[in-house]
Amino acid sequence: MVRSFPHKHLLDIEGLLKEEIETILDLAARYAQTNRSIQKKTSTLDGKIIANMFFEDSTRTRTSFEIAAKRLGAEVINFGATSSSINKGETLSDTMRVIDSMQVDGFVIRHKENGFPRRASKFVSSPILNAGDGSHEHPTQALLDALTMIRHKGSLKGLKVALCGDIEHSRVARSNAHLLKKFDADVHFFAPPMFVPKDSNALGIELHASLEEAIEGADVIMMLRIQNERLGEDVEPISNKAYHKAYGLNHEKLKKAKDDVIVMHPAPMNRGVEITSALADDPAHSVVFEQMEMGVATRMACLDLLLCQD
Repeated sequence: MVRSFPHKHLLDIEGLLKEEIETILDLAARYAQTNRSIQKKTSTLDGKIIANMFFEDSTRTRTSFEIAAKRLGAEVINFGATSSSINKGETLSDTMRVIDSMQVDGFVIRHKENGFPRRASKFVSSPILNAGDGSHEHPTQALLDALTMIRHKGSLKGLKVALCGDIEHSRVARSNAHLLKKFDADVHFFAPPMFVPKDSNALGIELHASLEEAIEGADVIMMLRIQNERLGEDVEPISNKAYHKAYGLNHEKLKKAKDDVIVMHPAPMNRGVEITSALADDPAHSVVFEQMEMGVATRMACLDLLLCQD
C-alpha cells in the first residue's frame, strides 16, 4: 500500500511538520493494534531488504527495528562495524557506497557522530532512517514516546512533560523537545549541574534548578540515564548512590507530580541511579515497557512510509 510522505529520509524531528508527525503516529497506532493481534505479520515490504547499520552499541533499538522490518515482510541484514572492512582502513563513505551498490532498499543507521546519517544520505540512493546520531537526535524514540503519551493522555497539547537527567548528552531529550513543542506541550528540563545543556535557550525549554521543581504538577516524567559513553574528562565522577540521592526519582519525590502522572524512560535503565526499581516496575505509573512495545509499531510505520513511496 502506497502512502504519501514527502521525505525520502527520516533524519530528525526538527525538520518535520506537525502534520507529517501526525501521519506517522496515526499509522503507528494502527500497527500497534496489529501487533497485538494473532496475525502480526504483513506483506507491506515483501521483497525489500533493509540494512541495519549500527556503528554504536545497541540492543533495544536494533532489535526493535529488526522485528519491525520482519513484521512488514522485509528481510534484514545486520551490519556490524567491529567486523567490517572499516577496520581495514575503508572509509565510512565507501562502506555506505558498497552496501548501496548491492541494491538494498533502505538503511537504518546509528552512529556516535552528530549528523552522520545526513552525511551518509549523500552517498546512497535508498532511504535512510536515523536510529540515533551522537547527542543530536533520535527521531523514532521521540515518535514512540509521543505515541505512548497519547495512549495514556489522549493528546499532547497542554501536557506538562518533564525530562530529567543527563540532558546535555541526550539525543532523546532533543528529539522529544522538538516534537512536543510542535504539539503545544509544556516542556521542562532538569539536569544535574554537570549535565546542564548548552542549547536549552535555543530549544526554548524552561530549565529548572531541581528535580522537584521540574516535576511539580507534571503529567509525564521522563528520566534519562547518564550517557557515560559521551562524557569528557571534565565531568567529575559521582557514585551511583550519591547520584540517586541527589537527582534520582522515587515514589516520595513523585508526590510532587499529578496523581495520574506517567513515568517514562528510553532505556537502558540504571535502576537505583536515575530511578528506583520499585517505581520502574510500578504499574500505576511506569509505562517503560509499553514504550518498547510502541517502538516496534512506530518503526513499522516509519519503514512503511519511507519504503512504500512511488
